[in-house]
Amino acid sequence: MRFSIQREALLKPLTQVVGVVERRQTLPVLANVLVEVTNGSVGFTGSDLEVELSARCAVEDSVDGATTLPARKLFDIVRALPDGSRVDLSQTGERVTLKAGRSRFTLSTLPATEFPTVDDIDVVERVTLTEATLKELIDRTAFAMAHQDVRYYLNGMLLDLREGALRCVATDGHRLALCETTADVVIKAKRQIIIPRKGVNELQRLLDSDGALELEFGKNHLRVTRADFVFTSKLIDGRFPDYEAVIPIGADKIVQLPRDELRMALQRVAILSNEKYRGVKLDVVPGRLTIVAHNPEQEEATEVLEVQTVVDGLSVGFNVNYLQDALSSLRGVNVMLCLRDSNSSCLVRDADNERSRHVVMPLRL
Repeated sequence: MRFSIQREALLKPLTQVVGVVERRQTLPVLANVLVEVTNGSVGFTGSDLEVELSARCAVEDSVDGATTLPARKLFDIVRALPDGSRVDLSQTGERVTLKAGRSRFTLSTLPATEFPTVDDIDVVERVTLTEATLKELIDRTAFAMAHQDVRYYLNGMLLDLREGALRCVATDGHRLALCETTADVVIKAKRQIIIPRKGVNELQRLLDSDGALELEFGKNHLRVTRADFVFTSKLIDGRFPDYEAVIPIGADKIVQLPRDELRMALQRVAILSNEKYRGVKLDVVPGRLTIVAHNPEQEEATEVLEVQTVVDGLSVGFNVNYLQDALSSLRGVNVMLCLRDSNSSCLVRDADNERSRHVVMPLRL
């Protein structure tokens, strides 16, 4: 195996792939990246048995072959080389030599045959959409995923395929985030899958352009293909809660106000909220919203905002962090807080559309 390539061209696929590789692995080969040279191009594959990522780029003066190299060391070496360097990589026996200018590095290898890869994923459904659309869906919901919850199916994101629409949903049991798109999506059959947290985080990191993506839904895997990479993630085998039942129905007590005004007021009030429970109380009267926070040191913060509402005498408590997260993920100038009573959850959404909706459970103060 041998190839030559410019440093910058080599660094891009390595940067994409190295994020998947865990520093501590049960299998030694999983600390390595699979390197495959075929037909004038080189492919790099990283895996942790849950998430797999492959990226390719063109090379010169190549001889076909395959091996595995220490992922982090290879990435660090290439990143540390001077800009514009020409990198020559060649294998002799169980060693690989990397040369660039006057620099020379010799790396140990493990056989390519030991590297576990996902080939066939039994595709059930294919969806084509723009990269910007998928990134928006993930960015607006990922923050609400649970972290190391015993309800393992909450430690990920639901992709809900329905006729003419694709939804992303995440919840940790205390708040819920939902975002949907109808553009550029053709779906033949309804289907729900749960992508694990690491898969969602890696996708967020990778999506950075406006190109087209193909999503392949398998029985146990999701595969996302772009011109320069193929991303594969195992799915969580579990049943996601009936999230539509959580969205409050009949929440007719509506408060409308500028999003940034509310966000900044919450940020100021949060300074004196209880550090453990992070509770704030919202008091609503016609035309006015009062936000109050207390802490055990008997300190208090109050913010009064002018709002559009006819609601009178409604008082309800929420975790201020959850409200801030919901507001940060929205994009509209004005937001609506939809309430039913002092014990019901709050629906937070843009005033001009319902594509992105957030539900925050109430907090007893």
